[in-house]
Amino acid sequence: MAEYKAPLRDMQFVLNEVFKAGDLWAGLPGLAEVVDSETAEAILEEGAKLTSRELAPLNRSGDEEGAKWVDGVVTTPAGFKEAFATYAEGGWVGLGGNPEFGGMGMPKMLSVQFEEMMYSANNSFTLYPTLTAGACLAINAHASEELKSQYLPNMYAGVWSGSMCLTEPHSGTDLGIIRTKAEPQADGSYAVTGTKIFITGGEHDLNENIIHLVLAKLPDAPAGPRGISLFLVPKIMVNEDGSLGEKNAVSCGSIEHKMGIKASATCVMNFDGAKGYLVGELNKGLAAMFTMMNYERLSIGIQGLGCSEMSYQSAVEYAKDRLQSRAATGPVEPNKAADPIIVHPDVRRMLMNIKATTEAGRAFSTYVGMQLDLAKHAEDDVAKAKAEGLVALLTPVAKAFFTDLGLENCVQGQQVFGGHGYIREWGQEQLVRDVRIAQIYEGTNGIQALDLMGRKTVANGGKLFGLFAEEIREFANSGAAPEEFSKPLVDAVSKLEELTHFVIDGSKNNPNEVGAASVEYLHAFGYVAYAYMWARMAAVAQAGVEGSEADFYQGKLSTGRYYFKRLLPRIESLAAAVRSGADPLFELTADQF
Repeated sequence: MAEYKAPLRDMQFVLNEVFKAGDLWAGLPGLAEVVDSETAEAILEEGAKLTSRELAPLNRSGDEEGAKWVDGVVTTPAGFKEAFATYAEGGWVGLGGNPEFGGMGMPKMLSVQFEEMMYSANNSFTLYPTLTAGACLAINAHASEELKSQYLPNMYAGVWSGSMCLTEPHSGTDLGIIRTKAEPQADGSYAVTGTKIFITGGEHDLNENIIHLVLAKLPDAPAGPRGISLFLVPKIMVNEDGSLGEKNAVSCGSIEHKMGIKASATCVMNFDGAKGYLVGELNKGLAAMFTMMNYERLSIGIQGLGCSEMSYQSAVEYAKDRLQSRAATGPVEPNKAADPIIVHPDVRRMLMNIKATTEAGRAFSTYVGMQLDLAKHAEDDVAKAKAEGLVALLTPVAKAFFTDLGLENCVQGQQVFGGHGYIREWGQEQLVRDVRIAQIYEGTNGIQALDLMGRKTVANGGKLFGLFAEEIREFANSGAAPEEFSKPLVDAVSKLEELTHFVIDGSKNNPNEVGAASVEYLHAFGYVAYAYMWARMAAVAQAGVEGSEADFYQGKLSTGRYYFKRLLPRIESLAAAVRSGADPLFELTADQF
C-alpha cells in the first residue's frame, strides 16, 4: 500500500489562495493575535510529519491487533500509547481549544485540514483525540467556570481524554426515551445510573483519566427530549487540588467486535450511581450536547474525506505501476509487456471520480470551517448571523455527503486494484471497512438528510437555503470564474432552488414528502455545493496557468471540468426521484414487504 503523504500543496491552495484565510483571520478578533498564514503553514507541515511518521505506520497493525477487553480493562494496540503521548506533547488535542485553559485557539479552517490528515493516516487512532476535543468544546461552552478550570487544562494537554455517552440499548436516534437517571445529592453533585452503548473511547489505556459527558434524566424530569440533562462524570474522581482520587462508579462492561475501526474501543459503559456534575442547565442537556455532536458530525464527515484521499493515493500509485493490456489507441509503453492500467478509460473514470470529489470536499470542509470561524469571531452582527445560518444548513450536508462519497470512493479505489484490492496487504479493503461506519454513527446519514430537508429547509420556508443560493449566484455572476464554470453553476443552483420549493409546497399537503425527498435532496445539494467549490477553485487556477506552477493549476482546471461534465449532471436524476413524490414509497402495505 502507498505510504500516506499529506496533500500539503492542495491544502495550501484551498486555505491561502481560494479562501485567503490569512486576510480573513487578520480581521477577526481572537484569531488575529494567534495565527497568520505562516503559522498555519508551519502547523500543517508539522501535522503532515506527525500523521505520516507516527500514525500511518500503526494503521494496519492496529487493525490486525485491535483493542482488547479483559475484566473491564481495555488495551489499545501496540504503539498507540506511545503515539498518543507524542501527539499530546505536541499540543494537538488542544489545537482549537480555548487559550484561557491551555488550548492553542487555532481557527476551524486550519483544524479541519489537520483532521483530514489524521483520518487519512489512521481512522481508529483519530477517534480518541477528536472525541476529547469535542468534549472540551461542550465543556467550554456550557460548564461552570469551576468545571472548566478543573478539567479543560488536562484534557487539552492530553493527560485526560473525553467521551460522549448518548446511546442506550433501546434508544439511538430517539434520545427522548433514554432511561439513565441522575439523582441530586446533598453536595450539589448527582448520582448517575444507567447503561450506555457504542461509546467510542469509553475505556482505554492511552492516558490516566477519561471524562464522560453523559445524557441522563432527573426522576421528576419532563418526558421526552425536554427532560434531558448533561452531566460530567469522571472515570477517576478529581480532588480539589487537581490530583486524582478514588475510582468513580463507572465501568466498561465489554467492547464491540466490529467490521472496521477495530483499534478504536467501542464500549458498553455502566454507570452505577457514579458521581457527576451538571453541565449547563437542568433539562437543557440535549442542546448543550449538540455543541459536541455538531463538532463530531463535521469531524466524521472529514473521516469520509480522509479515507477518500488515502484510497486515491494508493489507487493512483497502483494504476501507474500495474501493467495490463494495451491502450485502445495503441501501445503507450511499447518496450514493456503491457501498458500501465492508468491508460484505460474506466480506470481513469474511477480515479477522476475520486480526485474531483475529494478535492471539492477539501474545499467544502474548509468553507464550513470558515463559517464556524465567522460565527464565533465576527464582530459584524449580519456576518455572524449569516455564518450561523450556513453552519446550521451545511453541517448535515458535510457529514452525510462526505461519508456517502467516502464509501463510494473507497470502493472505486479498491476496484482499481482488481483482485488485489480484495487482499489485505494492499490496504484498500481496510479503508472500505473503516469508512463504512462514518455513514452510521454521529447520526445516520438518513437522519442528517431529514435534518437538512425538514428542520433546516422546510421548517423555515427555505430561508437558510436562500442564504447559500444568494451567495452562489453572487459569485457566479461576478465574473471571477470562467464562463464554462459560472454558467452551469447558475443553472444548477436554480434547479436546486426549484426543487427546494417543490418539496416545501408538497409538504403542506403530505408530511411524508419531507422524508421521501430527503436523501436524494441532500445529494443534489451536495453536488451543487461541490460545483460552487470548483468554480471558486477555477477562478484562482485560471490566473495561475501561465506561471511557474502551470501544471498544478492546469490540473485544477481539468479536474474541475471533469466534475462539471461527468458528475454535476447527477443532479438531474436525483431531482427526478424527488419529484416522483412520496406515493411510490407507500404503495406497498407492511405485509407486502
